[in-house]
Amino acid sequence: MSLPHAILTALLEKPSSGLELTRRFDRSIGYFWSSTHQQIYRELGKLEQAGRIRALPTAAPARGQKKEYEVLPAGREELAAWVALPEDPRPVRDPLLLRMRAAAVVGVNGMEAELRRHLALHERQLAEYREIEERDFTPAPRTDADRLRHLVLRGGIDLETFWIGWLTRAVGDLDD
Repeated sequence: MSLPHAILTALLEKPSSGLELTRRFDRSIGYFWSSTHQQIYRELGKLEQAGRIRALPTAAPARGQKKEYEVLPAGREELAAWVALPEDPRPVRDPLLLRMRAAAVVGVNGMEAELRRHLALHERQLAEYREIEERDFTPAPRTDADRLRHLVLRGGIDLETFWIGWLTRAVGDLDD
């Protein structure tokens, strides 16, 4: 996934300013596609220059006033074309797994504590995802758009569940 496509998606859901986009990324898209505020603002400029988005007109232009952006037809077409492209899964690139491999060579000193810390982080993330699911998807989603959003969330829930199970086993193996 690329940042321009994440921004187009967010803007199609709701026209927003750069600041609103960064806040929305922190609360939703950022769970699976993170980005800095600077990257978002830089990409907004590129998308506007490419004719894929535009700043909405304001009643009274003022210096320093926030711009709110909307997606233009060219942006919607770009996003639809990207959605239809095939893409292979990416290999896992997790620093914790690499550190565990290194610990196999240099020793496991501190590794169990780090695994427990990661376990706690994944447990907190899972609890947050389940709260979102309860709040936003109960009763079950009715529209295709809501079902797709729920599937993305379920993917996050399933990943966190995997990591919790794997980390629990890893801690147990190091305890032996």
